[in-house]
Amino acid sequence: MTTAPPVPPPEADGDGAESDGQPAPVRRPHPVGSTGHRVRYAVVGAVLVGAFAFLVVKGLGSALNFYLPADQAVQQEASLGGKTINLEGVVEPGSVRSTPNGVNFVVTSGQASVRVDNSGSPPQLFAPDIPVIAVGHFSAGTFVSDQILVKHSADYIAAHPGRVTAPNGTKR
Repeated sequence: MTTAPPVPPPEADGDGAESDGQPAPVRRPHPVGSTGHRVRYAVVGAVLVGAFAFLVVKGLGSALNFYLPADQAVQQEASLGGKTINLEGVVEPGSVRSTPNGVNFVVTSGQASVRVDNSGSPPQLFAPDIPVIAVGHFSAGTFVSDQILVKHSADYIAAHPGRVTAPNGTKR
């Protein structure tokens, strides 16, 4: 048979008498599942979920690059403002002009055409009538770009044999 632990005597003043004449209340520790612990766990959980959500939104927001076809980009130009986007389209034949800073050209997609002013060297495969992605932003109706990416797939290689160089140097 077990017995309850002894109750400690009431606190005494320096002279050995009780301070208010009443015995001191017995303090018991809170059980683990008490309301205080639940509130703390809820607060910690909410902070962790909030921090995780913040990191996911920030990480995905900067990691995702959307490709906007020229026709959609023209429709959204006012709402895009100076935001950097990836403009997708086909280089219009006869529109490519070399400049001291790079190259100017027009890309088309659907019924829309967008003038692109690119500063920098275009890639080796850059040519009229091929799909490209220009990285930049709109400024006064012109797309100002500092990078051009040439899209080429198996369909492109089949349509334009000899334009794509494999890593080993052979032409496809």
